[in-house]
Amino acid sequence: MTFPSPAALQGGRPGELPQTHRDLLALCALRVGDKSVDWSLLARTCESADDIKATFEGNIREESETARKSLPILRTALAHLAEARERLAVELEAAELAGARIVTVLDDAYPVNLRQVPDRPPFLFYLGNLSDADRRSVAVVGTRGATEDGISRAKRMSKGLVAADVAVYSGLALGIDSAAHLAALDAGGRTVAVLGHGIASKVYPAANEGLARRILSEGGALFSQFWPLANPARWTFPRRNVVTSGSALGSIVIEASRTSGAKMQARIAFEHGKRVFLLRSLVAQESWAAKMVAVGRAVEVATLDDVLDRLDSAPASLAQAEEPYHQLSIADL
Repeated sequence: MTFPSPAALQGGRPGELPQTHRDLLALCALRVGDKSVDWSLLARTCESADDIKATFEGNIREESETARKSLPILRTALAHLAEARERLAVELEAAELAGARIVTVLDDAYPVNLRQVPDRPPFLFYLGNLSDADRRSVAVVGTRGATEDGISRAKRMSKGLVAADVAVYSGLALGIDSAAHLAALDAGGRTVAVLGHGIASKVYPAANEGLARRILSEGGALFSQFWPLANPARWTFPRRNVVTSGSALGSIVIEASRTSGAKMQARIAFEHGKRVFLLRSLVAQESWAAKMVAVGRAVEVATLDDVLDRLDSAPASLAQAEEPYHQLSIADL
C-alpha cells in the first residue's frame, strides 16, 4: 500500500469545499424527525461522485440490515434536501470561523487506518494538521479517575511510544488521557486528541482547554467526527471511541473499571481487528480485562517492548463485518 506524502495530507477549508463534498455532507444532514441515514453506511457507500449520485436518486449500494433500515429514511428525507443544505451551511460557517479544516472519505488524505474500519465516519473536522506519521499510531486510554500509579504508567508508555516514532492518540479526558497527551508533548512527539464534541464548540472538559491549545501549538491535532456546533453528550463519547480506535494500529488500556469508556474502547478495538494491549496491573485487578486476555481478545503487556514487538509484527486482520458494530446515525444537527 502506498501512502500520500505529508504535503498531500491536507483537507479543505469548509467554505471552499467542492460540490461533491458538499453533497456528501448534505446526505449526512438529511433527517426525518430524530432519525438520519446511518453515517457509517454513507461513509462506506459514498466514496465517489457516482456513489453520491445514486444515493441522491434514493438508492443505497449496500445490502445489509443497516441499509434496509436507512433506505426509507433516505427516500423520505430527500424531499427536505433544501433544509438539510441550510443546516449544513450554518455548520460549515462555524467551522470556518473556528479555523478548522475538513477531510472526507472522498479525499486521499482521509486517515489511512480509519478508512479500513467498517464504522468509519464520513468526515472529520480538525484543527492542526493531518500527518502521514499517524499511520503508525497507538491509542493510550484509561479512566478519568486514575491512580498515581496509573498516571505514571501512562506517561512512561506514551514517552516510550514517542521515542519509537509512534504517534499517540487519546480522548482529551481527564486522568489517563491527559497524562498520555502531556507525556507525548513533553517527549517532543506527535499527539492527536479525538474530541467528543464539535470542533467549534468549547473544549470539554474545560480544564483541558490549555492542553488542547498546547497540542495544536506543538504540531498535534484535534479531530472531531461531529457537526462543528455539536455539544458533548452521553452518546457522543462512545462514538469518539470508535474514531480513536479506528485511527490507530492498536489501543493500550492503562486503567479502566468495568463501566469505563476505556473498557468499551478495548472491545471496539478488538472488533476493528486492531491490537488490544492491557497492562498486567489492569489484568490483575479487573475481571473483564483478565477475561479478554483469557479468550484471546487482548494481549497482556508489562513493558513498552511487549507492545512494540507486536506492533511491528504482521498486521492484525481487520474486521470485515457485514454490519458495522457502532452506529454513527446522528440527527442532532
